[in-house]
Amino acid sequence: MLKMRKLMILYSVVLYKSFIYISGYGCADHFYESDTLLHCFQVLKSLMESPLTQDIICDVGMPVMHHNVRYNCRVIFLNKKILLIRPKMLLANYGNNREFRWFSPWSRPRYVEEYFLPRMIQDLTGQTTVPFGDGVLSTKDTCLGSEICAELWNPRSPHVDMGLDGIEIFTNSSASYHELRKADHRVNLIKSATTKSGGIYLFANQKGCDGDRLYYDGCAMIAINGDIVARGAQFSLEDVEVVTATLDLEDVRSYRGERCHPHMEYEHKPYTRIKTDFSLSDCDDRCLPTHQPVEWIFHTPEEEISLGPACWLWDYLRRSGQAGFLLPLSGGVDSSSTACIVYSMCVQICQAIKDGNSQVLEDVQRVVNDSSYRPEDPRELCGHLFTTCYMASENSSEDTCNRAKDLAAQIGSNHLNINIDMAVKGMLGIFSMVTGKWPQFRANGGSARENLALQNVQARIRMILAYLFAQLCLWAQGKPGGLLVLGSANVDESLTGYFTKYDCSSADINPIGGVSKMDLKCFLQYCVKSFQLTALIGILDAPPTAELEPLTDGKVVQTDEADMGMTYSELSVIGRLRKISKCGPYSMFCKLIHSWKETFSPSQVATKVKHFFRMYSINRHKMTTVTPSYHAENYSPDDNRFDLRPFLYNTQWAWQFRCIDNEVAMME
Repeated sequence: MLKMRKLMILYSVVLYKSFIYISGYGCADHFYESDTLLHCFQVLKSLMESPLTQDIICDVGMPVMHHNVRYNCRVIFLNKKILLIRPKMLLANYGNNREFRWFSPWSRPRYVEEYFLPRMIQDLTGQTTVPFGDGVLSTKDTCLGSEICAELWNPRSPHVDMGLDGIEIFTNSSASYHELRKADHRVNLIKSATTKSGGIYLFANQKGCDGDRLYYDGCAMIAINGDIVARGAQFSLEDVEVVTATLDLEDVRSYRGERCHPHMEYEHKPYTRIKTDFSLSDCDDRCLPTHQPVEWIFHTPEEEISLGPACWLWDYLRRSGQAGFLLPLSGGVDSSSTACIVYSMCVQICQAIKDGNSQVLEDVQRVVNDSSYRPEDPRELCGHLFTTCYMASENSSEDTCNRAKDLAAQIGSNHLNINIDMAVKGMLGIFSMVTGKWPQFRANGGSARENLALQNVQARIRMILAYLFAQLCLWAQGKPGGLLVLGSANVDESLTGYFTKYDCSSADINPIGGVSKMDLKCFLQYCVKSFQLTALIGILDAPPTAELEPLTDGKVVQTDEADMGMTYSELSVIGRLRKISKCGPYSMFCKLIHSWKETFSPSQVATKVKHFFRMYSINRHKMTTVTPSYHAENYSPDDNRFDLRPFLYNTQWAWQFRCIDNEVAMME
């Protein structure tokens, strides 16, 4: 029987997010710096010297330079001796991953050569060289092999060949970031990896914000022969998580003996086995009960929105040194969603403290600058960390004002009512003094240019005031620190550019910038039930509106969907086709004439596709300055590294639109 303690306590060290990959995965171009390599070896030395790692096979990640080539590596050590450095062979170069920019893949399967250790490690281990390459580790009782992160997702995953060569335990230390509806893919891949040819799979994943738009959501797990037998939390404020299991190696051997025996003749060069005089089991283990399969209950997308961005916000806040958040709360779905995520963060913090998490309590006391403070209620904590403000103009309605006030009262935020009319008139007064002109809204006889400029000046003044209050409202109360400004533009508005550049969507960070409008509405319905935030019912019932144009009889006439020329539901479909299905205007039209045939004629589909691409191309420049957002959706138009496109287009799309017109003519 294999008692996994000796390996999994090692892996619990790996699970600690600072050590899953010593430097972190978000170093980006810092990987080019020799300092990064140096400090990684210094930390490795510290880990090897620690009494906590003795008699444990430890597997940690770090960049390693070999023959002047930089590799993404696992370093496996035991009792102050490095056993193997295993470089990554299949790099991730899709989505948010750009590993080829900083690393080279190890291109010699099942080949191992010597690596000359730096002097500081030589002095500790007494080793001059260690094995470097695609090898495996052979103990007295079993054989272990490593996969690294995206190698699991590759059609040529190393665990396939390793399993056929008799390796019984696979380890994978990963940096798999959160996306909505993604967790089941991970679980299914790991179950599949051990269903095909048996084996034990140990999966550790980074946790927390690694310094940018990504949130790594844990989900550590242990599987055997296609069954998950132990798992960690997907979303948690815990810095350290320990996942252990007791498993029987004979179960692997019996499984393979029955199911895989005819296929176990291995045709390739066998793996180099690095032998070590160490055992993961002992004679006393035979009476230990083994772990049984567990059912994995996946979070709904609404729960994921509630938990993932909230954990990201807390990680960002405690590491930024700021004293809380400020949010312009308009009373609409988007800003209300951001407010609910902050409230969910407070719920998780209070629960973590109740469960005895001393690190979270220490962080809260530091953020609020009160070493005696101990939050008991999320609403009370929200009052310490969160300021909301409704920025009214002459175009704002009483309905949105009341909805914002009611929601702020229910979540417990410090709520401010600010009127921006004086600032708007001051800005227009300066313009009028210089030009002798006073622009008018379209409703008052103005042109389209005047109408748009008057909307934009309101939106931009709100951004300026948001930053002013974020910097000084605590100062006005005699408290130290400043506030981080939160944005609240959703992924669909970013896609079409339906927001003012440098308006109050311009903030420090945006927890919903990667979430669709449709998902946000479902999330608010979830918050009504889970958090009893009944103020959200009125917000959900109201039509989305920017409230930047004059009211008619005190009522809103401007709506988002009318301004955009399509519904949010249609935008979600178009967004997925553009990014996930890699569609340009013509191929998108060809797909939509079938999926929308019950609703729209070919000419109507053509009109919508053309309208979208015109809006998208005109406004793409806005994505170059958009607020850093939590990455949650795989059709995000984030320009930083996920969706790399030009920002200057020929907005006529003459050739593409002509192809669409030709198709419509043939159909009709």
